[in-house]
Amino acid sequence: MKHNFNPGPSILPKSVLEKVSQSIVDLDDSGLSILEISHRSSAFKEVLEKTKHLVLEIAGLSVTDYGVLFLHGGASTQFLNVAANFLNNKAGYSNTGSWSAKAIKEAKHYGQVIEIASSAFSDYSYIPVSFDEDTSTLDYVHITTNNTIYGTQYSEIPETDCPLIADMSSDIFSRTLDYQKFDLFYAGAQKNLGPAGVALVVVKKTLLETVQRQLPSMLDYRLHLTKESSFNTPPVFAIYTTMLNLQWVKENGGLKKLNKKNNQKASLLYSEIDRNAKFRGFANKEDRSHMNVVFNLVDPTEKEIFDHIWESEGIVGLNGHRSVGGYRASIYNALDLKSVDLLVDCMKRFENR
Repeated sequence: MKHNFNPGPSILPKSVLEKVSQSIVDLDDSGLSILEISHRSSAFKEVLEKTKHLVLEIAGLSVTDYGVLFLHGGASTQFLNVAANFLNNKAGYSNTGSWSAKAIKEAKHYGQVIEIASSAFSDYSYIPVSFDEDTSTLDYVHITTNNTIYGTQYSEIPETDCPLIADMSSDIFSRTLDYQKFDLFYAGAQKNLGPAGVALVVVKKTLLETVQRQLPSMLDYRLHLTKESSFNTPPVFAIYTTMLNLQWVKENGGLKKLNKKNNQKASLLYSEIDRNAKFRGFANKEDRSHMNVVFNLVDPTEKEIFDHIWESEGIVGLNGHRSVGGYRASIYNALDLKSVDLLVDCMKRFENR
């Protein structure tokens, strides 16, 4: 048995994988594979509508106020899409990690971008608690709610006096949040929603009224909403798998139950990091992520020994990002508590060897 701590593409529920496997051969006794059905077929239109409905239901949002899009290009394409649609004068970005820095880089193609908060000087080890700019002067504020590489996370969503936009790729639908605070949020599916190949965008419809420039069709959120995410051929398989995963979220108690489970996993692992003299955490304690637990060995020369212990137990995906080093345990929704228990046991055995 493998215990999958990969940061993305990430672990998916076994029941979802079983249903997906069957659909590759035969989708709901249709005689066709999910890989070959038409995106214009009634079967896929039903999948698309169910998935949109589940997104809004889980987020607690109204179909009257919010639109749901499934787009190509991952979250990285949304870095430029957001600015292309909404950056008319000046936008504020909170720079809390590599992905927010990349979002800033892309947004600068479309207008003035200012960093209203940053933790770059401290190697992104914390989340800034306030902004350095009056947000009422901005077209929007952009934040990254969870920083996969550095293991930091907004514990509370900041208040702004302008539209709030968020990259939620690595913690979307992992905890209870007031999603109405966001005017737009987006996520690459491969970290908690489904497989790689699709990005989810949820946008408040009134925000679309602020678009001023002429846009290429593929960048225009308004067009994609009008065409119901089917302006061009959508990623059918990725959307179908996302639908199954959202059904799993709903059937397993929704965000309230997942929040409790994920807190339990994070607490167990951080407690061992803080207790065990062989390890030290990377992020400031008050800003620690409950999705990506980043830690290091106190003595890096012992890496080979520790690696042998956890690798021999079937643990995979534990090595940290090259920019930070050490280890990163990604404990997404589908990861079972027993996998975290096993990792903690490996850490104890390493300490007591």
